[in-house]
Amino acid sequence: MEEPEAKIVDGLEWVLEVRVQLFDSEPEIWRLLEVSGSLPLDRVNEVLQAAFVRQDAHLHRFTGSDPLARLRPIDGEIPEAFQWVPADFCDEPTDLPEADCTLEQLFAMAPGAEFYEYDFGDSRLHRLELVRRRPSEATDPPVLLLDGARRGPLEDSGGFPG
Repeated sequence: MEEPEAKIVDGLEWVLEVRVQLFDSEPEIWRLLEVSGSLPLDRVNEVLQAAFVRQDAHLHRFTGSDPLARLRPIDGEIPEAFQWVPADFCDEPTDLPEADCTLEQLFAMAPGAEFYEYDFGDSRLHRLELVRRRPSEATDPPVLLLDGARRGPLEDSGGFPG
């Protein structure tokens, strides 16, 4: 299986406006962030932990494909989806170290929505949607929370049914 290639998109530094929505939340729980495109995914995890007021006490992963979508065979085989996880947990051939991929690279490798799952037991699945991107300026902070609605669910509460 060929590993996806993380490349610098176009040589410029970008600020990404990203809308993060927690799946299955009714009413909707979301955040709107400005994030430096060069931020590695391990740091993006820290940003999401802070934005949703969590303790980072559980495993997490990033993926460019919807983990809830049914997989369709291609040439008789079901394609395996790559996922970016902490380096210590790269056990499968489809696991890639999250520190080796930036947010900009993730969006470039898998156009469309990206996904972040936190706490596999409670399955806090988030959809990351790129709203817009703009060239970075020297005064831009690496991360800025622009907007959002509702507090995130408590840790270890059993998912939304809990």
